[in-house]
Amino acid sequence: MLISKEIQETRSKILDFEKRIEEMHLDFQKYSQGLEPRMPDYESLERELLFFSRRRIFDLELSKQLERVLYKFQNRKRIWIRWAEDFQHGIREQASAPKSP
Repeated sequence: MLISKEIQETRSKILDFEKRIEEMHLDFQKYSQGLEPRMPDYESLERELLFFSRRRIFDLELSKQLERVLYKFQNRKRIWIRWAEDFQHGIREQASAPKSP
């Protein structure tokens, strides 16, 4: 009973991380379109994921789910950084462009 509860909590936490990654993706889309003034804090989510991934997970299915979520985060992180760089580069170009009357 104790093991199944621990497995259930681990599964729930992994699913929560996946949901947060999806929400962060939507937040980055808003930021890259100029709808959000501040860049979302993906680094805190990354720290939480890394801390959680250091736990020993003996259930093979959960271990694979965690690997999938970690892989998803790394891929999304690359996308988010590229979007942020493109957005910031576009803002700098607009600011330095001569204004015509």
